[in-house]
Amino acid sequence: MKVTDKLVEGKTLFSFEILPPQKGSSIQSIYDAIDPLLDFSPAYINVTYHRQEYIYKKREKGYLEKVAVRKRPGTVGICAAIKHKYNIDTVPHLICGGFTRDETENALIDLQFLGIDNVLALRGDPIKTEHVFVPQEGGNKNALELVEQIMRLKKGIYLDEDVKNPHPLDLCVGVAGYPEKHFEAPNMATDIHFLKKKIEAGAQYIVTQLFFDNKKYFDFVVKCREAGITVPIIPGIKPISRLSHLTFMPKFFHVDLPESLSSELLNCTTDQQAAEVGREWATLQCAELVKAGVPSIHFYTMGKSTQVAAIAKAIY
Repeated sequence: MKVTDKLVEGKTLFSFEILPPQKGSSIQSIYDAIDPLLDFSPAYINVTYHRQEYIYKKREKGYLEKVAVRKRPGTVGICAAIKHKYNIDTVPHLICGGFTRDETENALIDLQFLGIDNVLALRGDPIKTEHVFVPQEGGNKNALELVEQIMRLKKGIYLDEDVKNPHPLDLCVGVAGYPEKHFEAPNMATDIHFLKKKIEAGAQYIVTQLFFDNKKYFDFVVKCREAGITVPIIPGIKPISRLSHLTFMPKFFHVDLPESLSSELLNCTTDQQAAEVGREWATLQCAELVKAGVPSIHFYTMGKSTQVAAIAKAIY
């Protein structure tokens, strides 16, 4: 079932995102993260995609060999496994980085064969060895181009013009939004300008980057509506879970922490205390969001469900 079909149910849905396990790990870690959250009837589960990166290994005589690695493979397989085991709809992330258009098309075909009809279209981050995002040769340069490719497939237009009797792919496409703007955007107006282009191209809903100040989400929704964006805008929530998040969250996700939250965290001396502060803060955030009638709350679990389960128990 498509995400947008679920969003018309008239209540605030519960959904969450998981990461594929490290290469060599069992899928059981995924099931262990999902099981505690089943009581809250997740409407769908997102699975992130992690692109191929490169490391240099020393060889004989001091030579360095560039070796491709993927530390978290298996997004499509995990989506299929979740759907098979739990009968819960999944939303695989699809990124531009590391994919040619041919590979993107083949991945989308695989998803349809597996009965997965949702996808979150993202540009993706630069790899660690790059200061800026560099698209794959023959790949999409940004999320807009990715959405446009998916829309062509929805019309049965494949890259190979010789495909006979082409079957349209029936996919629901979501994209990302940034209540505090994407860190590469010069300003919020420009960021929303390009977000609107993705919606005009055919994307059907927006899920936001995490935030800790609901006012920024509400202001973002107002700005989107003023720009003519009418699709559902789903807030993304990630509770603080350790002391290091006080500096990690702003640096890695390019978001601000409200002064009152940072003050509470500065008074913590253990990760357990920080996690309790994070749980209480996120619970208050979610209660206000539900009261405002948001279509869904999407939790970034990072593979750990204890905090999210406690928040969901208080809210749903």
